[in-house]
Amino acid sequence: MSAPGPGLGRGPKQRDSKMRIRAFPMSMDEKYVNDIWQLLKNAIQEIQKKNNSGLSFEELYRNAYNMVLHKQGERLYTGLKEVVREHLVEKVRVDVVQSLHNNFLEALNIAWADHQTAMVMIRDILMYMDRVYVQQAHVGNVYDMGLILFRDEVVRSDPVREHLTATLLSMVACERKGEIVDRGAVKSACQMLMVLGVDEANHRSVYESDFERTFLKETAEFYQMESQRLLAENSASVYVLKVDVRIKEEAERAHHYLDPSTEEPVTRVVEQELISKHLHTVVEMENSGVVHMLKHERLGDLACTYTLFGRVKDGLQAIIACMSKHLREVGLAEVKEDATEAAAGGKNAITFIQSLLDLRDKYGRFLKEAFQGDVMFSRAIASDFEFFVNQNSKSPEYLSLYIDNKLKKGPQSLGEQDVENDLDRCMTLFRYLQEKDVFERYYKQHLAKRLLLNKSVSDDSEKNMISKLKTECGCQFTSKLEGMFKDMALSSSSMEQFRVHLSKTANALDGIDLSVRVLTTGCWPTQAQPSSCLVPSSALRAFECFKRFYLNCHSGRQLTLQPQMGSADLHAQFHPSKATREKAGSEASAGVSSVKKHILQVSTFQMCALTLFNTRDEWSFEELLQETSIPEKDLHRALQSLACGRPAQRILIKNPKSREIESSHTFRVNDEFQSKLYRVKVQAVTTRGESEPERRETRQKVDDDRKHEYPLSVALLAVPCCLVADLDSGCYD
Repeated sequence: MSAPGPGLGRGPKQRDSKMRIRAFPMSMDEKYVNDIWQLLKNAIQEIQKKNNSGLSFEELYRNAYNMVLHKQGERLYTGLKEVVREHLVEKVRVDVVQSLHNNFLEALNIAWADHQTAMVMIRDILMYMDRVYVQQAHVGNVYDMGLILFRDEVVRSDPVREHLTATLLSMVACERKGEIVDRGAVKSACQMLMVLGVDEANHRSVYESDFERTFLKETAEFYQMESQRLLAENSASVYVLKVDVRIKEEAERAHHYLDPSTEEPVTRVVEQELISKHLHTVVEMENSGVVHMLKHERLGDLACTYTLFGRVKDGLQAIIACMSKHLREVGLAEVKEDATEAAAGGKNAITFIQSLLDLRDKYGRFLKEAFQGDVMFSRAIASDFEFFVNQNSKSPEYLSLYIDNKLKKGPQSLGEQDVENDLDRCMTLFRYLQEKDVFERYYKQHLAKRLLLNKSVSDDSEKNMISKLKTECGCQFTSKLEGMFKDMALSSSSMEQFRVHLSKTANALDGIDLSVRVLTTGCWPTQAQPSSCLVPSSALRAFECFKRFYLNCHSGRQLTLQPQMGSADLHAQFHPSKATREKAGSEASAGVSSVKKHILQVSTFQMCALTLFNTRDEWSFEELLQETSIPEKDLHRALQSLACGRPAQRILIKNPKSREIESSHTFRVNDEFQSKLYRVKVQAVTTRGESEPERRETRQKVDDDRKHEYPLSVALLAVPCCLVADLDSGCYD
């Protein structure tokens, strides 16, 4: 039997296993469409009325799905738009308008919240239309359409739009006056305006046009009036504090219940009206402005003004301009010499520099504590100091004298740390000097005196100061100063060798204890031509002995004596008059000698003059000048110290008794000289600095150095040196 063919067989009929999808009909009759739409319309209206508890969202979704599927999406979308518009126009807008004068903002916010809730439910029902039809037709989605309709039909309708803006502005104005307002209602309204810009490229467009622009305009008007009131009622410092409070209030208001993006523009408006437009008025306010704060060191007020004015363009420049003008006036008053000071040869160097240092410290505190170390203020202060410090041509000399005073031994010598602090302060002024080479020449002179007269308070402090100058100006600036210290060390070594030589040769140098410093010409401020002073023969023989010894050790060198830089100890005996001896008779009866003996510490010039009184009792100035060949100005200064100085140092008596010295004036030994000290140091007559002829000479030397051209190569043929001596001579009567 043959097998059964396909589709045939005697068994039961087999079931087809393939799944077949039946296509939905591509069209719906008009009645069916109307019925579905009516059902959806009623459901939407119930949702808007908040009667949505009995609705079947599954059934509503399926009906909306069917309409879109059967190409009825446009009808559904258009119908929805009309239903929503009708509800907004006939119900919501009417309710909002009725509440214009009775809880308007609350009613609008409630209507807005209800509308958002309804549109979320409607969007969920019509979700398929959003996914299909809206994408194909390029129209706004259901939720956005509802928001746009609420904006156009409610918020921007007459008179809601104008009343909303007026209400918001009124509530802000009330709060500015200190009243309490419903911040929550204002915040909700502002958030609504932000959301309603959904269809705009700039989502803030509705918020800006319906509220922010007018708000910023009225803010400017309010603070324009407020600034006038505050300026009329308050000082500059109080005005600054109140402006700061106002700015913080506006920023806090924008942050808490306006849109946060409003904070920046409203702050700019307040700054413009309260700060920018009144910069110079506040800064220059009489008896309370920046000058007043500077004069009375009102650091807190200056700090507040700095912080506040730093918020606006050109604010800090206004403070700087006012500060600089005042600082220059004060500085010029400090450095300018009045007629009395000019006649006396200039200002007192110590008080001059001290006043500038105090002024710099004062403005240093302003810079650090009030101006937060601002670079612009730092540069302005430096520029101002540089301006007026250099208005006085004696500033380099005065600064060197001030440093000399700090580094010199004396009854008021400071500790090393105090000296270090003072030197740091002096370096600040040094940076302002334009003629640093003038300072260098004066500093070299003063350093030489400290080293040669052994007056330095500390070698470490001296070297520390040179290190500071080297750091500031480079090694070329301090090379000669460092050479001076090297010469002092080499001189000590040479003197040790000389003393060994004297002991071997049994040379007592006529009883003179000689101490010599050999100075390299060029490093020290020695005279190009040594003084023609006639040194006493015993001292001169001692000098020649050292000279022969030194040149034997160092061939090819030259030594010249510089007496103006030396010193001497003289053993002196004074013979009081008979009346003085009778007055001290009780002491004489006790075996006390009537002859007074002292050791006088004097300069080489003073030694030369005093030893002449061993030959004659009385000498005129003219005679002393001829006998000693000391330069007139140096002899004048030496005799002033001996005859016109402190009473305890008046070795000579001048006739007539006046401070000025003329050629005919005579001098004799003060036999009545008395001092509690056995060793009497005759201090040089203090001067405020160089005399005008000396200053002109120093200036000429500086100018010559500036013009000098150094050769590319130098052949060292000989090392010329200067010889400076301290000696302990015999006594004179």
